[in-house]
Amino acid sequence: MAETTTDRSSSRKVREGLVVSTKMDKTAVVEVTRRSRHPQYDKTVQKAKRYFAHDETNDLNEGDRVRIVETRPLSAKKRWRVLEVLERAR
Repeated sequence: MAETTTDRSSSRKVREGLVVSTKMDKTAVVEVTRRSRHPQYDKTVQKAKRYFAHDETNDLNEGDRVRIVETRPLSAKKRWRVLEVLERAR
């Protein structure tokens, strides 16, 4: 009597970040900033990481705030795709 669940919980990572480059075809560079406490000095520090995200429609612009989700490898560096645009650049 093995139970099968109909709703699979997605284990894909989701990040929010700012688009910093759209110079490649169907690719956007998204910079994700996270905040953490310094272990010794207890000061809040920001660390930034850049992700190459797949943008199928090529409609992103620099400065857009987007949500990206982890996916299968799409190229040598691309492992993320754009899920939705949260805010357009002004």
